[in-house]
Amino acid sequence: MQGERYVNRCFELKEQVKMMLDEEVDWLTHLQLIDDLQRLGVAYHFQDKIQWILSRVHNENHKGIVSREKDLYAKALEFRLMREHGFDVTQEVFNCFKNERGNFNPNLCKDIKGMLCLYEASYLLIGNESTMELAREFTSKCLKNFLDPEEIGEQLLQLVQHSLELPLHWRMPRLEARWFINVYEKRADRNSTLLEFAKLDFNIVQATHQDDLKYASRWWRSTCLAEKLNFARDRLVENFFWTIGVNFDPQHGYCRRISTKVNALITTIDDIYDVYGTLDELKLFTDAVQRWDVEVMDQLPDYMKICYFALFNSSNEMAYDVMKEQGVHIIPYLRKAWADLCKAYMQEAKWYHSGYKPTLQEYLENAWISIAAPVILVHAYFLVTNPIKKEALECLEDRYHNIIRCSAMILRLADDLGTSSDELKRGDVPKSVQCYMTEHGASEEVAREYTRCLIGEIWKQMNKERAADSPFTKTFVKMAMNLGRMAQCMYQHGDGHGHSNSHTKNRIQSLLFEPIGL
Repeated sequence: MQGERYVNRCFELKEQVKMMLDEEVDWLTHLQLIDDLQRLGVAYHFQDKIQWILSRVHNENHKGIVSREKDLYAKALEFRLMREHGFDVTQEVFNCFKNERGNFNPNLCKDIKGMLCLYEASYLLIGNESTMELAREFTSKCLKNFLDPEEIGEQLLQLVQHSLELPLHWRMPRLEARWFINVYEKRADRNSTLLEFAKLDFNIVQATHQDDLKYASRWWRSTCLAEKLNFARDRLVENFFWTIGVNFDPQHGYCRRISTKVNALITTIDDIYDVYGTLDELKLFTDAVQRWDVEVMDQLPDYMKICYFALFNSSNEMAYDVMKEQGVHIIPYLRKAWADLCKAYMQEAKWYHSGYKPTLQEYLENAWISIAAPVILVHAYFLVTNPIKKEALECLEDRYHNIIRCSAMILRLADDLGTSSDELKRGDVPKSVQCYMTEHGASEEVAREYTRCLIGEIWKQMNKERAADSPFTKTFVKMAMNLGRMAQCMYQHGDGHGHSNSHTKNRIQSLLFEPIGL
């Protein structure tokens, strides 16, 4: 797929799609095209052009030039795309669809396409936006009542069921593209040029990802960690799969390769703390990471030495690359992230060995760090940012920025929903679900529903952080959000990382090893 024949054809199709974006058409046609490009996974080719089109539509709307007729589908699509791309759009644009009581007009339920679009838009809410909360409640109720294929047709039904299972805003982008290409192919109004381009681009990017995986696999074998630490999970492909969810863009292969190393080391160290090390040994390892000195290896048990050395060497190698490229010394930031993680692991080990049951608040204050998102995102910042900003370093040094914390909390809570029962069986501290049950005397289902609601609240905060001024690049902010999306993908049907269930295996197969037929 990386051969000249396919690459040249992909370039030809890309130029034709560019021409579509340049055509003088009405604003809704442009928005629909942008939405298709995004869902097909090829919008990354046209980011500047898409931003320019949306900016023009936004400016014309602000001036009252674009029609403000009561077209729910058009309004909801515009709202979602604008917010996704950082434009300031108020929830009041939907007031025209409400009745005198302030509720959405019940007659809107007949417009299933509009309802679906408003439902998806409602997940872009920022903070406590009552109209968007109302929109989500109203649309979800309406859509659940219209699940008859004879009423709305098979294709629309498929989209509705897909969205009700998990909204677009929370889905892993690359997996969504794989799914949507198949849906788009069956559409009566499909564009053959766009469809061929999406398929070909998917296959070419897949081949790039395979190259990244080969590199990571060679590194993993060279560490011998899987052989020497046979109690630890050998999850190299799953660890790589995470990196596609966080950043699939073909030009960021270096980021995926190094991030896979980080993920593999996290998995191994997590298992040392969770299933193998004694409390005294874990204290030695925690102290060694805090000191970040190769000389301390002599104090560690043999099985810990090779893991510590792999961590030390991999981190220093990455820091050396950054020093060469940008002249910035990043070891203090990497060391802090790893030390914070090991201290959080140590706290959980102490709780487990003493039989202490933390409150939900106590648990979460430690658990958003022990889920390893800060480690993942601190590394990611240095892997995709040039130049590195002093203001951003300050956000990594003292307290982690809220965008990191939000991403970490979503990852933690999604992980707990998918894995807590299995981890308790094998021996582990209570997770958020169990902490809530103990604290409130609640049933497991009530605790799980509370956890799901908590994820929704954190997504609101995440949306707010994305819209706020930040020292981070758009690429990094998108990666932080994608880590949350990847968590909901990985733990949607149980533990997709630790046990690699059939859902995860199928998803990995479709994204990494099965090209789309042209």
